[in-house]
Amino acid sequence: MANIVKPTASINTPAIASAATALAANTSRQGWFLQNLGTNALFVLLGTGASTTVFHTILEPGIGNDDGKGAAVSQTEGVVFTGAITIAGTSPRYTVTEM
Repeated sequence: MANIVKPTASINTPAIASAATALAANTSRQGWFLQNLGTNALFVLLGTGASTTVFHTILEPGIGNDDGKGAAVSQTEGVVFTGAITIAGTSPRYTVTEM
C-alpha cells in the first residue's frame, strides 16, 4: 500500500482587515505573512496588546490604499511564532495570511 501524503497545514484566504488582532494564537501555524495596505504606519507585536509604544516592528505605509507598496513582514522558516499577532496604528489596513 502506498503512503498517502497529507498536507500538514492549510493556507487561509487573505482579505483586507483592520482588527487589532491580525492572527489569533494557533499552535498548528507553520508560517504567516502580513502586509500594510494603508497609508499610515502599522505597528506589529508578536503577542497581545500592540500599541504605538509597544511593538516589535513598524511596517511603512504605501502611497495609496491597496497600492502594494506598503512594507511586509513574514515568518515561514525556522521556529514559527504561534501566539497571537496584534497590530496598532491610525486607521490600520492590512492583509494577513496564515499557513
